[in-house]
Amino acid sequence: MDYHIKDINKAGEGRLRVEWASQGMTVLDAIRERFERDRPLQGMRISACLHITTETANLARALKGGGAEVALCASNPLSTQDDVAAYLVAEEEIPVFAIKGEDSQTYYEHIRRALECGPTVTMDDGADLVSSLHFIALGKWGELNPAVRSWAEGLSRVAREEMVRRIVGGTEETTTGVIRLRSMESSEVLQFPIIAVNDADSKHFFDNRYGTGQSTMDGIIRATNRLIAGSIFVVCGYGWCGKGLAMRARGMGAQVVVTEVDPLKALEAVMDGYQVMPISEATRVGDIFCTVSGDVKVIARDHFRQMKDGAIVANSGHFNVELDLEGLEEISVSKKKVREHVEEHVLEGGRRIYVLGEGRLINLASAEGHPSSVMDMSFSNQALVAEYLASHGHTLEKRVYRVPVEIDRAVAKMKLEAMGVRIDQLTEEQQSYLASWEKGT
Repeated sequence: MDYHIKDINKAGEGRLRVEWASQGMTVLDAIRERFERDRPLQGMRISACLHITTETANLARALKGGGAEVALCASNPLSTQDDVAAYLVAEEEIPVFAIKGEDSQTYYEHIRRALECGPTVTMDDGADLVSSLHFIALGKWGELNPAVRSWAEGLSRVAREEMVRRIVGGTEETTTGVIRLRSMESSEVLQFPIIAVNDADSKHFFDNRYGTGQSTMDGIIRATNRLIAGSIFVVCGYGWCGKGLAMRARGMGAQVVVTEVDPLKALEAVMDGYQVMPISEATRVGDIFCTVSGDVKVIARDHFRQMKDGAIVANSGHFNVELDLEGLEEISVSKKKVREHVEEHVLEGGRRIYVLGEGRLINLASAEGHPSSVMDMSFSNQALVAEYLASHGHTLEKRVYRVPVEIDRAVAKMKLEAMGVRIDQLTEEQQSYLASWEKGT
C-alpha cells in the first residue's frame, strides 16, 4: 500500500484517540454499522482532502465499511494528527498522504498522490483537491503547483479528460471551498456535480457555530496561555463561525468587537449585543484578533501598524491569506519564535505583534479541532451524501447542490435520538392545516 506519513509506530496512540472520538460520534457509528451490512459504496473510489483528525478517521472507517476504496490527504499543512495517520495506515489499511508541518511542495505532492488513486468521488475541505483536478482537466498549467504540474503534464489529453469523466460527484466540507466551487459553477468550468455539505443546516448551524467557537478558543488559549477575561477580543467576520467565536469569547469574559462588510450581519451583531466597528478602528483597541471571514487580507499591513504593543493575531478561516503576513514581514524589523505556536514580530518603535500558528487554522494548528460530537453530524452528512452520489450522481448536472433535505433532517433526528431527546410530531389535523391555504381563523 502506498502512503506517506511521519511515523507508523504511532499507530497504537492513534487507535486509542480514534476510539475515544468514536464515543461521541454515535450517529456516524450507526451509519457505519448499516454500511458494513449493506455495502452501498461498493466499487467506489473516494479521494478525500480533509483534516486528518480522529473524527476524519471515523469517517474513513465508515466509508471503507460501506465498500469504498478510500485515500486521504491533508487539507491544511498543520492540521494532521500524525498518530491518527499512522493508525489509519497500519490498522485500517487506508492510504494516507499527510504529515503535520509539511511544506507547500509536500502538501501538493500529497494531493497529487490522492488524485493518482483515480477517484470516482471526491471529498474536499477548501476545494484544493477539486481545483487541482480541474486545472489538470482544463490544461491550466500556470495555475497548478509544480508538484502536481510535473505529473499532470506527462498525462495525455485523453487521460486528463478521463480523470474527471469518471467522477460521479464530490462533496465540500467548508465555507471557503463552497465559495470557490460556486465561482467555478458561475464560470461554467465545473466538470462534475458537487454537494455542499457545509450548507446543510445540521452542519453549519452546529459545526461552524459550536465547533469553531469552542475549538478556536481552545487553540488560542493553548498557544498563548493568556487570560481571555477582561481582554478586548476582535472577531473579523460574523458568519456562523464568527457567531460561535464571539459567543464563546464573551462567555469567557472578553469585551467582544465585531468587524463586518455585510450590513445585515453587522446589524445582527449589534442586536446580539456586540460592539461593531471598521477593522481600522478595531485595530487600535483590540488585544486579541481572530479572522473567520473566508476572504483575503482581512487584517492588512496598515492594520498591523495600528495595533498596540502585545496584540495577538490568529486566524480560524480556512486559508492563512486572511492575514497579510507578507505585509507584516515588510514592516517588521525582527521576528522570532517565542512559543511553539507563537511568532513575535517587532515593528519600528518596538511594538510587538504575536502571530499564532503561522496564520493557519488555529483550532487545528495548536489544538485538536472540533469536538467529535459536533463532527458527528458533519461527517454523517458526508457519509450519507456519498451514498446518495453512488445512486444519484449520474443524474445530477454540473452544479453545486445543497444536501438533500431528507438527509439533513435524518441526521438531526438521529442525533436527537442518540442524545435521548424526544420531540413532538404533527397530528393529521395539524398537517392538513399547514398544507391548506383555505383555512384561516
